[in-house]
Amino acid sequence: MYRFANIEALWLLAFLPVLWLIYLLVQRWRRKQIKRFASAKAMKQLAPEIRTSKYGYKFVLYNLALISLIIAVANPQIGSKLEEVKRQGVDLVICLDLSNSMMAEDIKPSRLENAKRAISRLFDEIKNDRVGIVVFGGEAYTQLPITTDYAAAKMFLNTVNTDIIPIQGTAIGKAIDMAMRSFDPESPTSKSIIVITDGENHEDDAVEKAKEAAGKGITVHTIGMGSAKGAPIPVYRGKKQVGYRKDKEGNSVVTKLNEENLLKVASAGQGIFIRASNSNTGLDFIFDEIAKMEKVEFGTKMFTDYEDRFYYFVLLAFAILLLEFLTLNRSNRILKSLNLFGEKS
Repeated sequence: MYRFANIEALWLLAFLPVLWLIYLLVQRWRRKQIKRFASAKAMKQLAPEIRTSKYGYKFVLYNLALISLIIAVANPQIGSKLEEVKRQGVDLVICLDLSNSMMAEDIKPSRLENAKRAISRLFDEIKNDRVGIVVFGGEAYTQLPITTDYAAAKMFLNTVNTDIIPIQGTAIGKAIDMAMRSFDPESPTSKSIIVITDGENHEDDAVEKAKEAAGKGITVHTIGMGSAKGAPIPVYRGKKQVGYRKDKEGNSVVTKLNEENLLKVASAGQGIFIRASNSNTGLDFIFDEIAKMEKVEFGTKMFTDYEDRFYYFVLLAFAILLLEFLTLNRSNRILKSLNLFGEKS
């Protein structure tokens, strides 16, 4: 298994486009200055040994060396020792609603983004529990099987959006059913499901599925995203908002929190219901309830030792810089005789 010891260093790669922009602007300015001094034909006669094409080669090599050094600073590591580690915790599956109504902005910046941020913070806080992610719209899908790899959980969470659900709707019952099947029935750990949705269930009987889960010893909690007043559903083209979703009569569709439905689901699942707000999503309250559940010891396979691999990228950067050093701006008689770049006479 690979990982980066200092993964935040990879953000430095974002500055590479800025360097390219500066390089192109400088080259444009340079060409203008040369044209003011003499024509291209005259420059070849005045300075035949100057090789302007080499500036591009050298800049590309500088960039490759810089990328290698940034990766070296991030320090890629490879797992070298896999052991079974004993932990005490619970199994937790989060069911996240990805229907279009979750794009409503009565909870800022949107119901969905607010939920994703809260889940990400939850992954930062938990230590020994196993987590999984189920996403749902008109159908439910396992986005992440139950795991103790919280970094992977956050990575998968960042990829979810309303576009990955091919069938729109809000099938809460199917999500609960998928979450139940995600648990290992042979595991003695305490199990809990958290459903995060606006509660506009139109697809199935979620209350019956919550009762079924409770009968298997699985607690079902619900978090309501949205307000009773409701909000229109924005429509985006790319990242730009182009309007709001409308019905057949041309009126804006307003989505409201169905608090009553989520209360029934939580009650049937022997859990609690929390209504989210702009200041609090309610995950903290539910996690307090989960923390009271019985912790059971379980074993999980984990890499307990990692070996550094940064030196490979340092050596690669050194080799690239050496090649850059051999790439001269002027023609060199000795190097020209070697014809390193395969140039025609």
